[in-house]
Amino acid sequence: MHFIPALRTLALLGTLASAGYYLLCLWSAARFLSARSKPLEAVQSDFTPPISVLKPLKGTDPEIDASFRSHCVQDYPGYEVIFGVSEPNDPAIELVERLRQEFPQRAIRLVYCRETLGTNTKVSNLAQMVGEARHPYLIVNDSDIRVSPDYLRRVIAELSDPAVGLVTCLYRGIAGNTLGSRLESIGISTDFSAGVLAARAIEGGIRFGLGSTLAFRRSHLEALGGFQSIVDYLADDYELGKRISDHGLKVRLSDVVVETFLPAYSLGAFVRHQLRWARSVRDSRRWGYVGLGLTFGLVWALLTLILWGAPPWTWALFGIVLILRFAVALLVGRQVLEDRQVGPSMLLVPLRDVIALALWVVSFAGHTVDWRGNSFTLRNGKLDRIQP
Repeated sequence: MHFIPALRTLALLGTLASAGYYLLCLWSAARFLSARSKPLEAVQSDFTPPISVLKPLKGTDPEIDASFRSHCVQDYPGYEVIFGVSEPNDPAIELVERLRQEFPQRAIRLVYCRETLGTNTKVSNLAQMVGEARHPYLIVNDSDIRVSPDYLRRVIAELSDPAVGLVTCLYRGIAGNTLGSRLESIGISTDFSAGVLAARAIEGGIRFGLGSTLAFRRSHLEALGGFQSIVDYLADDYELGKRISDHGLKVRLSDVVVETFLPAYSLGAFVRHQLRWARSVRDSRRWGYVGLGLTFGLVWALLTLILWGAPPWTWALFGIVLILRFAVALLVGRQVLEDRQVGPSMLLVPLRDVIALALWVVSFAGHTVDWRGNSFTLRNGKLDRIQP
């Protein structure tokens, strides 16, 4: 039993490191809030270059009609919305046609992406869609993203700075009526987004993009080799941001927060989705992902309590970590993301953290991911389809 002292030390160090991480999250969130853009007039609202919005589709998502519609009521003078599908019988096609009838004044086009250029179908579609885009500024976001009417103005304004090469956005997840969906939502609002803000503070900016929004100049995309250069990568948003950053340009986190409407995940579907995400991050940001092990404060604090025999100081430490964890959840979820679901779901935070830790451990044990009904082997960020 001589390994017990080592476990005690490890648990205590993990607890202290997690407390430090939570303080970093609180500080970085406070900085983000203080720097959040003032009224639209204070932003470069006169910078309104024509934009092509690219939305690759595969099937339908919850609330997708309203999400599509939000892109057609933008307070912006000149833009087009290009949807792309790879199958002629995709159910999303009917929704796009209905949208075109509802907004005849808006430039809305549908592109059939007949070629398979790589294992990431979404990026394969984007590589074919961009050839149909008419404008020099591009915005890519996922099919389930809903935006506010000033979205285009605020996001594109960041590109008025020639040193900025890509703009991305935080997002809040609107949960469905299942426990899996609620766990996904609370994780986005209280853990994932906090991690993005912490990375922004540590690295003096971010070096990656988020699929909720990728805004960039067409010329920079072409200089990087186009979408074809990342067509086999699972984390295409990360790769695009990283490559633009490596090109000597800044990646800017906009003050805009968008919404994504989550499916009614079963617990099994939630676990599979989280495992895919975990292994994607593991391959994309390896050392940062290893460091995530020191951020599961509630678990570390509980282990410290148990292994040290529960003296008063361990209870005090557990209470401090619990308060810090909930403070991060409330500041990031309620204040930064303005997610009204966070308060009613606070009791799910410990459960979600335990599941996240288990998935973090399991993610190192394999390279298989499930994505849109197919299985792939993931190595160094690249996908290789597993034949049935």
